[in-house]
Parts: sequence; structure tokens; C-alpha cells
Amino acid sequence: MGDSKLKMNPQMEQLHGEIRDNFRALANGFQKLDKIKDSNRQSKQLEDLTDKMKECKRLIKEFDREIKDDKGNNPPDVIKQLNDDKQSMIKELNSYVALRKTYMSTLGNKKLELFDMGAGASEPTADENVKMASEMSNQELINHGKNRMDETDQAIERSKQVVHQTIEIGTQTATTLKGQTEQMGRIVNELDTIHFSIKKASQLVKEIGRQVATDKCIMFFLLLIVCGVIAIIVVKIVNPNNKDIRDIPGLAPPAPARRLLLYLKPGSDFR
Repeated sequence: MGDSKLKMNPQMEQLHGEIRDNFRALANGFQKLDKIKDSNRQSKQLEDLTDKMKECKRLIKEFDREIKDDKGNNPPDVIKQLNDDKQSMIKELNSYVALRKTYMSTLGNKKLELFDMGAGASEPTADENVKMASEMSNQELINHGKNRMDETDQAIERSKQVVHQTIEIGTQTATTLKGQTEQMGRIVNELDTIHFSIKKASQLVKEIGRQVATDKCIMFFLLLIVCGVIAIIVVKIVNPNNKDIRDIPGLAPPAPARRLLLYLKPGSDFR
């Protein structure tokens, strides 16, 4: 198929190698299966081969995903070759799946035959039971009946134990589920509390932000007023005779002493 000529990224090369390794293991496994005569060992071998096929299926899916992810880095002809190689691997896997079904069918028929043979050998017919009972003495019949009753009692006791264990397991499961349900309820309550706390904290942060913005505005206006006062003081100090700016109380120069000159003419009347 010319796999070596395909342009693959490191991940695709690793997946491709793992798939081929699994295919070789499947081929060797089916060859060994023909040499195994024991049905139990054949079943175990088929289980192992089934796991290998599942792993191959998973790897092929990952290989297909890598082809799609790397589609933009390869030209169309390379993408086509990769897809053809993927289809070839799928066909090869399907052939092993069909082979597994054939072996499973054959193995199932063999087990059915063995079961039928075993059942025929272990279960006597009614005539044989009558014949065996007629050949036994009374004491043997009584002992045989007691043994069967003991076996029945033991089977009932085992059934009781199984029922008791099942009840205990069910009780433990119910207790565990109840505890988990209560824990989930506590978690939900804690989440509600956390959500409420976060909401209150958000509101508090917004209020603090508004207060900070208000304080900044007030400080800005106070700064403007202080700057204005400082500017007036500087102007008055530099040019105290400037009539365009009113005097600031406490900073204006003292007014010149005013003298009231009264020129009284002879004979004038001052009132």
C-alpha cells in the first residue's frame, strides 16, 4: 500500500504503527486458535482477540480524527491516500470481526453438544430411578431420603444467606445514597450562600466606587478653589496696585491715612 510514502505527523505515525501491531497480533492469535482443542481455552483466546479488535477500532477512530485535524497541512492527494489507507484498515478489521463470529458460532455449537451429552449422562430416567429404588433396602432408602433432605436444607440455607447479603447490600446502598443526597443539599445551600455573598459584595463595591468618585469630584473642586486663591495671592503680591482684582481681606496693603482738611473761611458756618 506504500504506507512509507504517506506524509504523516508523528501522532499519525504512532497510531498507524500501533494499528499494524494489533493486526499482526490478531493474525497470530487466530492461527493459534486453530491449534487449541480445549473449549475453555478457545473462549479465553477469543476474548483476548476481541479486546484487540476493540483497541484497533479505537485507534482507527483516532487516526481518522488526526487526518481531519491535519487536513489543512496536506494536499488533496495526500489526504486521499490517507483516507484510502484508513478504509483498508477498516476492511481488514472487519475481516477479523467476521472470522471471530465464525469461531464463536463453532465454539457455541461444540459447547451445546457437550452440554447435551453431560445432561444425558447425569440425569437418569424415571425407569432407572424406579429400578435403583427397588434394588435398595429400606434403610438405604431412608438414608438416601435424609441425604436429599439435608442437601435441600443446605440449598435453602445458602439461599437465605444470599437474600440476607442482598438485603444488607441494599441497606448500605440506600444509606450511602441518603448521605450523598444530604451532602448535595448542603453543597447547594453553600452555593446559594456564596452567590448571595458575592452579590452583596458586588453591590458594596459599586457603592464604594460611587463614593470614591464623589470624593474625587469634591477634592477636584476644592483643588480648583485653592489654586484660584493661590493665584490671586500671587498676583496681589506681584502687582499690589492691580485694580482688576479685589483685595483679599487680611492681604491688602494698608490704606493711606486720610486727612480731613477743613478749610474754614472767616465767617463760614460749619455744621
